Amino acid sequence: MQLSLALFTATLGSAAAFSGSFSGSALKASSNGSAMEMVTGMGVNGFGRIGRLVTRIIMEDDDCKLNGINAGSAPTDYMAYQYKYDSVHGIAKGTVEIDGDFLILNGEKIMTSRCRDPKEVGWGALGADYVCESTGVFLTKETAQAIIDGGAKKVIYSAPAKDDSQTIVMGVNQDEYDGSENFVSCASCTTNGLAPMVKAIHDEFEITEALMTTVHAMTATQAVVDSSSRKDWRGGRAASGNIIPSSTGAAKAVTKVIPSLQGKLTGMAFRVPTIDVSVVDFTCKLGKATTYEEICATIKARSEGDMKGILGYCDEPLVSTDFESDPRSSIFDAQAGIMLNPTFVKLICWYDNEWGYSSRVVDLMKHIAAIDAKIAA
Repeated sequence: MQLSLALFTATLGSAAAFSGSFSGSALKASSNGSAMEMVTGMGVNGFGRIGRLVTRIIMEDDDCKLNGINAGSAPTDYMAYQYKYDSVHGIAKGTVEIDGDFLILNGEKIMTSRCRDPKEVGWGALGADYVCESTGVFLTKETAQAIIDGGAKKVIYSAPAKDDSQTIVMGVNQDEYDGSENFVSCASCTTNGLAPMVKAIHDEFEITEALMTTVHAMTATQAVVDSSSRKDWRGGRAASGNIIPSSTGAAKAVTKVIPSLQGKLTGMAFRVPTIDVSVVDFTCKLGKATTYEEICATIKARSEGDMKGILGYCDEPLVSTDFESDPRSSIFDAQAGIMLNPTFVKLICWYDNEWGYSSRVVDLMKHIAAIDAKIAA
């Protein structure tokens, strides 16, 4: 990942290492011993689909240090099983072991807990200053305050906020974070899948109005067979055997991070029976006449420049499974788009709604930590 901060790397060899006064920040020597860097600790609250992938990504990132996981009710042996094996993303890299309440990942001991009240975790004592909230429960400042009360410094939601908490989409509006907010949302997977491409197009050609449709893979909120949902009748039908029209707040959320598009963009979703990877169909009118070739060139340049690692460019005839475990937020499909006239165009972008989004959650945690460190210096 481009946006990185060296995160807490002191080795913890036993449970006793967690029991002392431990602020979550320390100094780390460089490999040649000639320089020192500030380091910061992370935590994960919730060990569901996104929480587990965020954990994997942290563990695979040499700049990151995971100091605590609050898993709700899952015992440690089951957490190890869930972490190690994944039907989409395969077997986790490295070793997976347990020792009492510790997960031992790649030889690193990570304290786990099963607290319904995240305040009881004691994030500060564990050295987890920056906590990913991935239960889907604590998505307001009021409710997430419990994580701060437990000793964390900042909370990053892996979902859209349910109040006015700041929303940051990496590659789009990350410069708006100034250290003053304790609660920050990473928006949704679809917002992250759409916003980088939209920004690149809007910056160059000015979007005057647009509609988006996400063709979205199944998620755990849906039913495997016909069930019931009084709130969303169609949403209660079998995800495994239907194409299900649905609503999405992703388009509206894009206008939160690109305010100049307010009132100009809306959208919907189709849930389809695939296990992972989604695709956005974005149809827009442009204020500046152009050609499809110029649009492709603009996206390609941004994907190799300031948005590298966030926005991708693909000119091969690929399908959804080819993008599984792709860490980029949004991959523009040059072969799939069409243009009706110089100001009316349909653009297509793929995104791994699990791995790509989880990668941005970790990037956001690192970005917030880096900005906070600059302010504190």
